[in-house]
Amino acid sequence: MLNKEFSFELITQEDKARLGKINTPRGEIDTPAFMPVGTQGTVKGVFTDDILKTNTQIILGNTYHLLLRPGIEILNKFNGIHNFMNWNKPVLTDSGGYQIMSLSKFNKIDLDLGAIFSSHLDGKKIILSPEKSIQVQKSINSDILMVLDECPKLTSDKKILSKAIDVSTKWAERSKIEFGNDKSKALFGITQGGLYKDLRLESIEKLIEIDFNGYAMGGLAVGEKQSDMFQILNETVKYLPKNKPRYLMGVGTPSDILGAVNEGIDIFDCVMPTRSGRTGLAFTWEGKINLKNSQYQNDKTPLDENCTIRNLNKYSKSYLNHLIRSNEMMASMLISLHNINFYQQFMREIRKNIKDGTFKSFYKKYIKLFN
Repeated sequence: MLNKEFSFELITQEDKARLGKINTPRGEIDTPAFMPVGTQGTVKGVFTDDILKTNTQIILGNTYHLLLRPGIEILNKFNGIHNFMNWNKPVLTDSGGYQIMSLSKFNKIDLDLGAIFSSHLDGKKIILSPEKSIQVQKSINSDILMVLDECPKLTSDKKILSKAIDVSTKWAERSKIEFGNDKSKALFGITQGGLYKDLRLESIEKLIEIDFNGYAMGGLAVGEKQSDMFQILNETVKYLPKNKPRYLMGVGTPSDILGAVNEGIDIFDCVMPTRSGRTGLAFTWEGKINLKNSQYQNDKTPLDENCTIRNLNKYSKSYLNHLIRSNEMMASMLISLHNINFYQQFMREIRKNIKDGTFKSFYKKYIKLFN
């Protein structure tokens, strides 16, 4: 029987690696968990039914993109994104802060008004306040909502990072007020502070005081070295509440995920499986395979002989190589689906190894393979 309220259970740990379970009215999420990215109400090039067959338990949508298109009026007619895209499991929505930073022509950040920006679609001026972001996410009918934050681009300027913390903290307070007390959903706070331990701890302390259902590490995976990301996680994740889920936003590669699980992170999202699929890059238990390479022209073996979704085990590497070289859309569809399936296999193995107390040896084996 599904829970009527959002909750998180920490089941066991191996050192800092955590095995847990998130409960939502739309289903359980075993952690560590990976969310395929469905930014605009679709995981690019993959049928919703096929995503379900990979045992994906949650996907990510985006407030910024869904606000611009299809818009709130249409989403309200469908009572949210689940009916609109035919997905009956949980959805987490990013607040739009990152996309405002990365896609929009900035006008300015106004502490009171919010983010004032021009749409990357038509140049229309839009004001996204913390309250508006939560209202849009409620129209999306997200199961896990994110506070609106200021996500600065990669910088070592402490003044810029400190200002982002001040803005994000104020916006987090306002986001929580607007969110209200809906126990069937969750609201996550987002820490900032770049690669500085003192700034991260300041941000964490302020967010814990506000009190959220979960906490995200924001402002990472924006161009820093992997070793620097692991270092700041090592120094700060332990200060997040133990009894609440921890989310590393926008991460990542299999080695990124392994390193972050090793530091106590529970939830991940990234476009990597589908973006790589569109360029012919496949993830396998033998490592990464670039199917564009001529060495696969005569290879009769499938990417995964055990994967029966869409009969993926019936397609040879030779055929996939041919599709890529012929610029056929089927190539990206098949490889994207394979990659999502591999990522979910990978997460299941991570969870199994934490449960069995063998995560350290699993980590050592595969961190080298995928680096």
